Amino acid sequence: MKNLIILNHPIVQRDVTLLRDKKTPSNQFRSILRRVSALMAFEVTAALPLRTVTVTTPLARTKGKVLARPVVLVPILRAGLGLVGGFVEILPDARVGHIGLYRDEQSLKPVDYYFKVPKNIREAVVFLLDPMLATGGSAAAALTYLKNHGAKTLVCVTLVAAPEGVRQVHKIHPEVKIYTCALDKRLNSRGYILPGLGDAGDRIFGTE
Repeated sequence: MKNLIILNHPIVQRDVTLLRDKKTPSNQFRSILRRVSALMAFEVTAALPLRTVTVTTPLARTKGKVLARPVVLVPILRAGLGLVGGFVEILPDARVGHIGLYRDEQSLKPVDYYFKVPKNIREAVVFLLDPMLATGGSAAAALTYLKNHGAKTLVCVTLVAAPEGVRQVHKIHPEVKIYTCALDKRLNSRGYILPGLGDAGDRIFGTE
C-alpha cells in the first residue's frame, strides 16, 4: 500500500508480540508500549529536516544540526496517550495537543468530544498518535480536524493497523504517511482488528 511504512525492527516486533499476549498485565503493557513508542519515534522522525547552527564546545566553535521545524504530537484520546511518553523522550521539545474521539458501537462512526491543539501548527510536523488503526474513521476525522486548523505536514503513527483502516485514511488523505508495526488481517463484525491486541485503551488503563 502506498504511503504505508511497516516498522520491522526486531525489538519492535518482539514488543508487539508481548503487547498482543492477553496474559500481559496492564502495568507491563504500559511499560512495553512506552518502550516501543520510543523506538517508533526514532524511526518515524528519520526524515525530519535539519538546519545548521553554530555552537561553542569547551574547546572551540563548531557547526551542528538542530531540527528545522517544530514538532507537534497529537494523541487521539484515550489510547493515544499511551504513545506520548515514548515520543517525548525522543522529542522533548515537542508540543502536545489532544483530540477526543470515540467510536459509536452501532454505526462504528467517530464521535468527537474534545479538540485542543497548539496555536500556529501550520509550520510544524504533526504526528497523529493512536495505537490502533481499525476502521480508519477516527484517524481520518482527526486528520481532517488538524488540516482545518492549519496543519500542513501530517504523519499518522499507529501500533497495529487493519487494511480497511489504511484504505479509509488514504481514501480521504492520500498524501499522509502511515507508520505501523503490523498490518493485520482484517476487522471482525464489531470493528476490532484481527488478530490485533484487544482494546488498547482498556489494556493501558486496566479498565477491561
